[in-house]
Amino acid sequence: MRYVIENDILRCETDTHGAEIKSLIKKDGNREIMWSGDPAYWNRTAPVLFPFVGAVKEKTYRHKGIAYNIGQHGFARDMEFELVSKEDTEVWFSLSENGETLSKYPFRFRLQIGYRVEEASVKVMWSVTNTNDEEMYFSIGAHPGFAVDSLSGKSFALFDMNGNPVSSVKSRIFGQGGCATDNETVIGTPGGKLAITESLFDNDALIIENGQIGTVKLLEADGTGLVSVSFDAPLVGLWSPPHKNAPFVCIEPWYGRCDRENFDGELKDRDYEQSLEAGKRFEAEYTITVG
Repeated sequence: MRYVIENDILRCETDTHGAEIKSLIKKDGNREIMWSGDPAYWNRTAPVLFPFVGAVKEKTYRHKGIAYNIGQHGFARDMEFELVSKEDTEVWFSLSENGETLSKYPFRFRLQIGYRVEEASVKVMWSVTNTNDEEMYFSIGAHPGFAVDSLSGKSFALFDMNGNPVSSVKSRIFGQGGCATDNETVIGTPGGKLAITESLFDNDALIIENGQIGTVKLLEADGTGLVSVSFDAPLVGLWSPPHKNAPFVCIEPWYGRCDRENFDGELKDRDYEQSLEAGKRFEAEYTITVG
């Protein structure tokens, strides 16, 4: 079921399936900000990635010596959430473990996802509660897609956590099976600008790690801002489908990442894996600003 929150500037439509944004309209001009989910390119709009971000090596991981099978990005994006609360400008959804999730991920949890419109922004809020009597491990991330007429002429403006333009970034290189290699490439971003070319995503997403970036703005050819995403996550992915010149780009704050190609440890040993003591809560948020 879909629910709308809005103010005088924005109309945001969310769905209990996956608890994701499906539409974000700037009322002045009736401009749609989000990608439509056209399966010719990518059949999703803004999925929440939980309890994994990215690929698991050979789709198998181990916890306390037991092997579990799970696909890329976990399962939350494909599950039905419950509505917790709904006001004019804010909505919250909740998901907890069930028999299906426990067969893939041996932890009880409560995942709550909230959205709040504030002037020309949407604040996206995550809360993960460990309802086990032992430590749990997880990753969580965003994957919002933003519509453009084409990639031609578009660029990213990249800023660090203090709001300063960055002159270069290090990006992790993908390898086999959607896993990460030990190699990085340095990409020059003079004045904080990174041109979006047809070849930019030929090797899949750019993975920018270690808190290098705190805000990403998507710009028109003339420098006009289309949308920006601000966060304090340790990683951000920038992506559009390789070799498709698709009419959208994704800006993805992550608390977690895919396995390395040579990874052979347990769940707790994964790069950027989050840990949470029994009864404790993890909270994070990011902000989408239009214009």
